[in-house]
Amino acid sequence: MARHLITSALPYINGIKHLGNMVGSMLPADVYSRYLRRRGHEVLYICATDEHGTPAELAAKAAGLPVDEFCAQQHLAQKAVYDGFELSFDYFGRSSSVQNREITQEFARELHANGFIEERAVRQVYSKADGRFLPDRYIEGTCPHCGYDKARGDQCENCTRLLDPTDLIDARSAVSGSRDLEVRETTHLFLLQSKLESEVAAWIDANGSDWPTLASSIARKWLTEGLADRAITRDLDWGVPVPGDVWPELAAAGKVFYVWFDAPIEYIGATKEWADAAPAGEDRDWKSWWYRADDVRYTEFMAKDNVPFHTVMFPATIIGTRAPWKKVDYVKAFNWLNYYGGKFSTSQQHGIFTNAALELLPADYWRYFLMANAPESDDTSFSWELFSSSVNKDLADTLGNFVNRVLSFSLKRFGDTVPAGNEPGEAERALGAEIAGLLAEYEGHLDALRFRKAAQALRALWSAGNSYLEAKAPWLEIRTDEAAAALTLRTAMNLIHLYGVISEPFIPSTAATMRGVFALPEQDPAAGPAWVTGEQAGALGFVGAGTPFTVPPVLFAKITDEDLAAWRERFGAE
Repeated sequence: MARHLITSALPYINGIKHLGNMVGSMLPADVYSRYLRRRGHEVLYICATDEHGTPAELAAKAAGLPVDEFCAQQHLAQKAVYDGFELSFDYFGRSSSVQNREITQEFARELHANGFIEERAVRQVYSKADGRFLPDRYIEGTCPHCGYDKARGDQCENCTRLLDPTDLIDARSAVSGSRDLEVRETTHLFLLQSKLESEVAAWIDANGSDWPTLASSIARKWLTEGLADRAITRDLDWGVPVPGDVWPELAAAGKVFYVWFDAPIEYIGATKEWADAAPAGEDRDWKSWWYRADDVRYTEFMAKDNVPFHTVMFPATIIGTRAPWKKVDYVKAFNWLNYYGGKFSTSQQHGIFTNAALELLPADYWRYFLMANAPESDDTSFSWELFSSSVNKDLADTLGNFVNRVLSFSLKRFGDTVPAGNEPGEAERALGAEIAGLLAEYEGHLDALRFRKAAQALRALWSAGNSYLEAKAPWLEIRTDEAAAALTLRTAMNLIHLYGVISEPFIPSTAATMRGVFALPEQDPAAGPAWVTGEQAGALGFVGAGTPFTVPPVLFAKITDEDLAAWRERFGAE
């Protein structure tokens, strides 16, 4: 059985992330990680804050803090939100860590030794007002490709094209706003991607055919256009320093590596952070996950604008080291979740941010909605109306109401233990067959990382319980055949326990509540709930007669018209 290494694109440090960031990388990675763990796989889910680069310096400057202090605070703030969403990282690290600095510098040394890094004199934008060179995001202007007037000097947020600062029209300093700019000569290190292009292409040909079309098409588009040599250093105060043993003059000049060189390496760095943070007596072999890791299946999760870096630039970096570092096996890419047709944007503060979402409702509301509407095949658009409909119909009515009706009615008529009643009949056998089939469908979609379809299959599993309950109508059965009503309720209670197991990847807190309804022998809390086989699901024999149970509080409260009006006013709806 393969070990599973899972990473999600590193959230940038310059503020709390919006729901688009959550659904485009971290949340689906968590759902998949939880599912694999429940199926008995060994899983390592790694993420970290991406802390270097221009935006970190600009955000720290705006906050009036030293950049290292700003990043430390923001790391804790982001981690608190992700804990609130119950993201089950095995480790959530920091790209500014000592481990990442050491590994990044070693990668650079290996690339240089193999002839894939060279020094080049380049002409770069210099701001007289600021008295400094302006790297990539320190410059804003109009994109020459799509006309977006807030494009950054490294990439246009609107059309995703990579840019050079000198490409921008009407360029201005992001620090001072000054347009008094000139081009001067400076020296930087370049990764010679052109010399690695054929090897990257061969690797994508061999590995990318199974990727989603979104990921493979973006990677192949970059290859078709040709890989250009790319500067991997910047004139910044904050970043991984260029190692002085190889480039003493550049190190003395304070050059640091470009954030997109060191950020993907942080996946490895954070794994070493995880190993170094092991409790006393626990030996964690971080390198076995990344070096000669033939038994590891590595899956990356990211939004489409991150695809080029993960499918072309980072693989080129790894290939150029000539060392057997693990390369990604499967890239799960997502389109964008928009907000009423406009882009969610951290920089523009447009849309719903994850901390605000948790202030409104518990995480499971958001987790289920986001995955049920994940932007897999195309961009999707958030609206409060769609959110309300999904919560009220799927979570409150289909799942929550089923649990409450079954347990409340059984408590009222049979007391606080699971009733016995008749032996299962034809209706129960038909239900068991339906449940086993739906469970296999659900598992198939999760195995293939089809999250919207997995959510549909999970909803169908919940709906099957409601259909059974309506057909059997225990509130009518009990008038003429108490044992028949008891069988119906016992069967429905077994469905509740089943839902508490299989819903865990999507709604972990509610799933735990459903499992906790019944006084069953406690499972290992660290391992979590064991998954169920199709045979077990079909038999519906998890909870026996006489098992004590309790009626939990309402699992999901309905969203009211008053709620919608207040939220539309607070967050805007346009």
